[in-house]
Amino acid sequence: MKEGSFKGFNLDIRTIIWPFQKFFSTEAKGGILLIIATLSAVFLANSPLSDAYHRVWNIQIGVSIGKFHLTKDLHLWINEGLMAIFFFLVGLEIKREILVGELSSLRHALLPIAAALGGMVVPSAIYILFNAGGYGESGWGIPMATDIAFAIGCLAILGRRIPPTLLVFLTALAIVDDLGGIFVIAFFYTEDLNVTPLMWGIGLVGLSFGLNRMGVRRTLPYILIGIGLWIVFLKSGIHATVAGVILAMTIPATRIISHSEFIKRVEEQLKFMKGQSHNSRFCPLELDHEAQQAVVEALEDACHGAGAPLQHIEHHLHPWVTYVIVPLFAFANAGVEFDLSVFGASLFDPIVIGIIGGLVVGKQIGIFSFTWLAVRSGICKLPAGTKWGHIYGVSLLGGIGFTMSLFIATLAFTDPHLLEKAKIGVFIASAISAVGGLSVLRWVSR
Repeated sequence: MKEGSFKGFNLDIRTIIWPFQKFFSTEAKGGILLIIATLSAVFLANSPLSDAYHRVWNIQIGVSIGKFHLTKDLHLWINEGLMAIFFFLVGLEIKREILVGELSSLRHALLPIAAALGGMVVPSAIYILFNAGGYGESGWGIPMATDIAFAIGCLAILGRRIPPTLLVFLTALAIVDDLGGIFVIAFFYTEDLNVTPLMWGIGLVGLSFGLNRMGVRRTLPYILIGIGLWIVFLKSGIHATVAGVILAMTIPATRIISHSEFIKRVEEQLKFMKGQSHNSRFCPLELDHEAQQAVVEALEDACHGAGAPLQHIEHHLHPWVTYVIVPLFAFANAGVEFDLSVFGASLFDPIVIGIIGGLVVGKQIGIFSFTWLAVRSGICKLPAGTKWGHIYGVSLLGGIGFTMSLFIATLAFTDPHLLEKAKIGVFIASAISAVGGLSVLRWVSR
């Protein structure tokens, strides 16, 4: 079976919608936790515990194996280590969407691609308009991002008043947006390349692809390769988080047992157990019984073969990323000290103006106008059940850049004062976009 083919499955609408419903539920709860982590960071940074809050992220943590030594502060372990896992999950979601989701056919993919393209180009142009040639010029990638957890969390507030197809559109848009952000990080926020580690990285990627083609479906080999890939990328000058996305592209996404074959195997084992249960010598409660153990192992093998490794990994990794990694990243990076005199002056700084203009104005203009052009030209159609008011509301929600915007800001600015200004811009823009998007969608969905 070729990568991405799902022979033997009779897909119905429930099969298509179910992953989005589960994804929506997880991301919505994660958005609430993200808000709590952000507010906690801001509170601590502006409290008597401010010094302790900032000092804890400078704790040095090292790993030593033989002659190999790697030591970084806690803040960098989170931003370059844990966030590599976040980007690995993003890569898995992108691959799944390309194979069987909204991006699997050009006809369905064009609308979110067009919307995401507008949502990246226009905000960056507005930012550059205010910062071209200035000290904040390197931050042009900050307003390109959309925080899917926050955006979907806002949709969760409105509940069933929002058409399900709007959720699918926003999810696909944000995934394409993430893909664009990954390219920006890889090509524009990369240090000088070190060729030798890069060649090792290419070799590890080739090895992972080779294991995929040979039918290796256990996750341990890919995890070990991923750790090695992260280390060599860290040494090569390419941002280590890109390793997570590249590794995700090599994870097998096919099933070795079809839907009908899976049912057949399960029925055979259940039939065997029912037959044995009438035998007084067989006790179904004895877990060490050879016959029962054989049945359990056969069922486990069937379940493992009926599911793609990509789905297994995504299923188990998603809660950890949503409930632990992303909130921890926000807690470590959102601690902005709001000195009123400094805060007031920062509002007129070109970095802050560029980010707010890009996320609040640029996102809604870019997403809405590119979507309108794609539909009016006849290339695409609006998602079923949605109105132009829904699209405009989602365009506003696209301005919630938070997690990805903060992450790109940490790459764009090494000067802590410039980084603080960028964070202020991201906070203000994300808050305005969230309130504006919710207000529009609530009015449209009355």
